[in-house]
Amino acid sequence: MTNPVDQSQLQQLWRSILGEIELITTKAEFNTWFQGSHILELKEKQITIGTPNGFAKIWLQQKFTDTIKKLLKKYWPEEIEKIIFTYSKNKNENNYNNSNTISLRKTEISNHSPQQQATIPEFGLNPRYTFENFVVGQGNELAFAAAKAVADSPGLIYNPLFIYGGVGLGKTHLMQAVGNQIKAMLPQKKILYISTEKFINDFIYSIKQNSVNEFKRKYRTVDVLLVDDIQFISGKESTQEEFFHTFNELYQNNKQIVLTSDRPPKELESLENRLLSRFEWGMIADIRTPDLETRIAILQNKAQDKGIILDSDSVVYIAKMVQNNIRELEGFLNKLLAYQQINNTPLTLENIRVIMGNNIKVNQAKKNLTPQNLLNNVCKYFNISADEILSKTRTKHLVYPRQILCYLLKNEANYSYPAIGKFLNGRDHTTILHAVAKLEKEIHHNEQLRQDIETIKKSS
Repeated sequence: MTNPVDQSQLQQLWRSILGEIELITTKAEFNTWFQGSHILELKEKQITIGTPNGFAKIWLQQKFTDTIKKLLKKYWPEEIEKIIFTYSKNKNENNYNNSNTISLRKTEISNHSPQQQATIPEFGLNPRYTFENFVVGQGNELAFAAAKAVADSPGLIYNPLFIYGGVGLGKTHLMQAVGNQIKAMLPQKKILYISTEKFINDFIYSIKQNSVNEFKRKYRTVDVLLVDDIQFISGKESTQEEFFHTFNELYQNNKQIVLTSDRPPKELESLENRLLSRFEWGMIADIRTPDLETRIAILQNKAQDKGIILDSDSVVYIAKMVQNNIRELEGFLNKLLAYQQINNTPLTLENIRVIMGNNIKVNQAKKNLTPQNLLNNVCKYFNISADEILSKTRTKHLVYPRQILCYLLKNEANYSYPAIGKFLNGRDHTTILHAVAKLEKEIHHNEQLRQDIETIKKSS
């Protein structure tokens, strides 16, 4: 193919590909990464795909190149050898307002004197929480990319940004990193970080003191509203009513809203439908329990910050034992620091084993993630027997549970591929490797797979 292809053909080709991708991604993922994407050019066995922003370009390049290649083979008669992703607005879309707003934001800093900037308050931000000291891994890379995009263009994309996940996994860190970066880039912006509990208490107090108008001025005149643990608003009708109007006021004025929760919006009980729908307007990103490699990186960073010297064996040992969340990992480091200061002695692996042995909670968590328990939980979840999943039978209703078991044995029980093969009645470790790699790739865009794995882990 020597000449560029007609644009109408390219549009039809991309529509066909997007139709397939929409079936294998969540609504939030599809809207976030593919909305506004388009084919710019196809010639010389090379296709160029335009994306609406730089983060979408990077994400598609890293996560969807292989998928798009396969779909191109399906819908295009000639071989495509190379895919190029580039930042390019779709000319068919009306982007004047957004681009104009971005250019205005870039000049906002220069339009405010230092004296003016100093008088504009920021509330509740902890300067320790930045993007630079947030460790990115498989379990949080989507949330990180979305948060970074929001910080770069507040109020313009992913509004609201809704981050959910378990306790101590970094939701607050990411949320505050958004606030801190906006504060650094646009010092004149009014940023408010609060917990949902504080919002509720402030609202109740304003009613008692007959100062509701003052309450509204506080919350509806900010440029960036960061609300932690929004799940606690469930069941509180009057507070939901007030938050609904606060949300609308900010959203309609292109003010950025970031929310965190321990579960996705659709799982929040006693939440009004009108709030639920608004929480789903923007980007929904989850943070999952960090894998071993991520825990090691987090541990190394935090140990360095606290001045704790650990050898590589000790780091790996702690990372394998402390699996639940980052907060627990940091708590154990504090215990090590106290031990080091009290005893005035270097930390050795033997010392750490003794200290760890007293941590009943960690040991219990480790005990619950034994291969046998994982096997039992997978069988119970899918209503199959252990004999079936360990058999050589490859029927469809057994392959998927077996792959999940392999994934859990590798990522939760830290079994090697040969060890997993041995546990599964002598299966070849290359088969195990393929199964684990398949799920590690799919888990980023398969909501059902994520839910299945998380439910099985929670039952451990």
